[in-house]
Amino acid sequence: MVTTTWNRRHVISLADFQPDEYDTVLHTAASFREVLSRRTKKVPALQGQVVANLFFEPSTRTRSSFELAAKRLSADTLNFAPGTSSLTKGETILDTAKTYLAMGTDIMVIRHREAGVPLMIADEMDRLETRVGVFNAGDGLHEHPSQALLDLFTVCTLIDPDNPRLSLLKDKKIAIVGDILHSRVARSNIWSFTASGAEVHLAAPPTLLPKLFADFVNPDPTHRSASPFPLPRKLFLHWDLEPALRNADFVMTLRLQKERMTQHLLPSLREYHQRYGITRERLGLCQPDVKILHPGPVNRGVEISSELMDDPKLSLISQQVTSGVAVRMALLYLMGSGKNG
Repeated sequence: MVTTTWNRRHVISLADFQPDEYDTVLHTAASFREVLSRRTKKVPALQGQVVANLFFEPSTRTRSSFELAAKRLSADTLNFAPGTSSLTKGETILDTAKTYLAMGTDIMVIRHREAGVPLMIADEMDRLETRVGVFNAGDGLHEHPSQALLDLFTVCTLIDPDNPRLSLLKDKKIAIVGDILHSRVARSNIWSFTASGAEVHLAAPPTLLPKLFADFVNPDPTHRSASPFPLPRKLFLHWDLEPALRNADFVMTLRLQKERMTQHLLPSLREYHQRYGITRERLGLCQPDVKILHPGPVNRGVEISSELMDDPKLSLISQQVTSGVAVRMALLYLMGSGKNG
């Protein structure tokens, strides 16, 4: 296991992550990737600690990945199901969190459809002067830090499997295509990829990529998640797909989140695919060794063609899922490693 210095109790946003923190996560995840390749895949790093997965919103990949990561670290896990909880009887979210606190929880992994809920719970844990760490597993249209970190780990290990590090992406071109407006994954990836010195190009219809994203990496400094550590960031917006793809090293395509669309933002899925769908022909604009990412779940034939998604020479989608366990092991370890000593 690598020796690291980690001073964060909570991980709510990547807006204020520094390059050395990204490298700490990447190096620690690389160590756990090696652990996961062994016959015995468990380590006692968090033995005796309790990780509570409080998912107030449905999830498959993230929830399963966090649960497996905690078990691989020998932690005990508690899984919350809102449909069968006391929330149905009128209990508040904070009272639910305090219930898990009273059970001896050390780390809370929170997902909620409303932005700000993980931060609210983290603030309450601090107010109560607990040592509980809170991890944002996705909140509304705000952020999804662990997904962005596993995406970062996936592309960095592709370039240098033995020593993944942020600087590997300097001056690389990364295109993010799709429903930017509703994507918390895109927001977190903007922070992580631009921190590396990569050029990030966003492409989507104007209804799914408002001009406000032009100022995303320089937000209102009064906002809680605004970065207090300005970094040179390169972010570009396109309402046409071609300039975003031209000479791109990586292309990330995003799901159309129809469940979050309260207005008629697209003429039809067929027209969207014709203009913004990722196909083999369109990848001809990219670098010859371009690779494709998708955070899932995927609408096959809409944001990406099925044959591309299943092409192991182009697609990193399965590697993203595999990377998720190692990266979340790293995050849980870093948040909980100071509590056993």
